[in-house]
Amino acid sequence: MLDLQELDAKADLLRHQRSHLPELAEIEQLRTTRTDLDNRARDAQIVVDDLTEEQSKIDADVEQGRTRRTRDQERIDRGEIANPKDLQHMLSELESLQRRIGTLEDQELEVMEQVETAQRELDALTVQLTEADARLATLSGSRDEKVAEIDAELERVVGERAPIAAGLPDDLLALYDKLRVQKGGVGAAALRARTCEGCHISIDPAELAQIKAAGSDQVIRCEECQRILVRTAESGL
Repeated sequence: MLDLQELDAKADLLRHQRSHLPELAEIEQLRTTRTDLDNRARDAQIVVDDLTEEQSKIDADVEQGRTRRTRDQERIDRGEIANPKDLQHMLSELESLQRRIGTLEDQELEVMEQVETAQRELDALTVQLTEADARLATLSGSRDEKVAEIDAELERVVGERAPIAAGLPDDLLALYDKLRVQKGGVGAAALRARTCEGCHISIDPAELAQIKAAGSDQVIRCEECQRILVRTAESGL
């Protein structure tokens, strides 16, 4: 019975280790961080795309204004506008066009700076995502390696447990399994030095006398914790 309890305790410890690997907590935290980075990168990409589109529109307006300015200036230089009023009107339009081009060029520079700033932010987020993915890959590999080692050891322990459990009466095994669930994984404890190693409470003399008088095949229970008590050469009976 104590051998069974020892193996079950080992199995419980292995399962606990498997579910509490340090990599698991870091992976969970890193996945949350990566999700946030991915959302921010997606938003940053939208900003870059929108600003790039706005810059393209301004570039097109500037180019259109410059083309028109060049065309009208060439007409004036060639003397194609003979009427003084028409010439004055065109010169006035050229002044307005020049102001418009200047305003657009200022907007163009401003948007270009915004694009550069947004692109730097996007690039930084992309680098962080790459680093996060690399770290996740490393952690996942380490987790998988440790889980494989634990599972191999757990399989060995379970394999050793099977014949021991098979050799116990069904009712005793059922009681033991029930107590393990109720008592934090410890269904059977040794009686050593007149003390239950399950609850670590000394057994009173009257109870010890009853235990001593009980048959070797009789199931003994601790009166304090109700665990199965296993008598040993060190029980002090």
